[in-house]
Amino acid sequence: GAAAVYLETWHSDIEEFLELRDNTGEDARRTHNLNLAHWVPDEFMRRVNADAEWSLFSPADVPELVDLWGEEFDAAYRKAEEQGLARKTIPARDLYGRMMRTLAQTGNGWMTFKDAANRTANQTALPGHTVHSSNLCTEILEVTDDGETAVCNLGSVNLGAFVDTATGDIDWARLDATVRTAVTFLDRVVDINFYPTEQAGRSNAKWRPVGLGAMGLQDVFFKLRLPFDSPEARELSTRIAERVMLAAYEASADLAERSGPLPAWEKTRTAQGVLHPDHYGVELTWPERWAALRDRIAVSGLRNSLLLAIAPTATIASIAGVYECIEPQVSNLFKRETLSGEFLQVNSYLVAELKKLGVWDARTREALRDANGSVQGFAWIPEDVRALYRTAWEIPQRGLIDMAAARTPFLDQSQSLNLFLETPTIGKLSSMYAYAWKSGLKTTYYLRSRPATRIARAAQATVPVQQPAPEDAVACSLENPESCEACQ
Repeated sequence: GAAAVYLETWHSDIEEFLELRDNTGEDARRTHNLNLAHWVPDEFMRRVNADAEWSLFSPADVPELVDLWGEEFDAAYRKAEEQGLARKTIPARDLYGRMMRTLAQTGNGWMTFKDAANRTANQTALPGHTVHSSNLCTEILEVTDDGETAVCNLGSVNLGAFVDTATGDIDWARLDATVRTAVTFLDRVVDINFYPTEQAGRSNAKWRPVGLGAMGLQDVFFKLRLPFDSPEARELSTRIAERVMLAAYEASADLAERSGPLPAWEKTRTAQGVLHPDHYGVELTWPERWAALRDRIAVSGLRNSLLLAIAPTATIASIAGVYECIEPQVSNLFKRETLSGEFLQVNSYLVAELKKLGVWDARTREALRDANGSVQGFAWIPEDVRALYRTAWEIPQRGLIDMAAARTPFLDQSQSLNLFLETPTIGKLSSMYAYAWKSGLKTTYYLRSRPATRIARAAQATVPVQQPAPEDAVACSLENPESCEACQ
């Protein structure tokens, strides 16, 4: 099994918390297999920006802070400071820097944002109902309290299966039908699932949340020849997210008309006429269908309080033979381990492309192996092909954050968003996560840094030198050998 622990940034144990995954120090004070995450309020990020002081409190002195967010949290936090309740005061940037150092060294200490999660929580906005944390993979955002343990039933749609290469578009009608089927099945799981505790079963029956996600987005971009960080790719990704949400909500409305709305329907924000995209004021691609959906919801409600969450899909994507969730490829060359031994697997889209160009030969294969799966230094391959087959290490992370932010209005929970830096520094990470916060992301997941592992050459063949790679070109590695916790 696996577990994740979330701690609010004002907690007086935060400094010791940051040391839990360290490889040095007293082992009795280390938890090498426990995943760590920060539940960060906006007030902390504002003080980091302002280079202000940050106060640490014992929850015994300020028990109300756990259940507060937004302006109420800000007021209570400042009042506690004025009352002299702080156990310690430190520069906010010093603490933020230590958080970034932990991320750089361990990939852990995930940055998740309390106010963004609660401000847009459509499950409910009633006093006393607070999202206190995310889950192991940072895609679930549900309210919890002593009597309710949040659980969610997950499923994912293989987006790569809906590309119509003849038209260069998505088969939207077939995607709609698949999403409706998936939501119907996931809703049924709520009733027939096994719950290990009474609190978990009670919560799931009351709110009936499901988390429909996606995998194979990179496959979509390969098939349509869209570089991952291109404006066209971001626009298509957003449209797909909107369409999946629209079809999922329509399916939940169908179920509500047939079986009635969820038991806690009147407590949801949706019951007050607020749909999740309304929090962001975005322009909708299918306004007529959204308007019709609103009318139906006003009459019959929804069967589920929450419907969308993008899980990592590390396991099921491998089974389906597609790329994980909404991530770019990590390499064009992978090492696979089976009962028969280890073997190398090459990006099939790249192979097909190079065969068409007449350059899939021994020279290219050896060069690909030498470059650890990167084609950026291959002068004999056209520039547009090199751009299309960049890896996660070679794509500006701002592009990944922008794409994630653009789909956020159409995710009523969240998304497992890994970020990739070959050689992370405190400065780079500080800017990157501040940008993620300002972009309105609710959560982030692992920070992936490039491992030292390299693909061993199977033969000592000599590769002709075509052109030296630029000094700043980022060569991709094997898939990160660190075990990635995955919800699917």
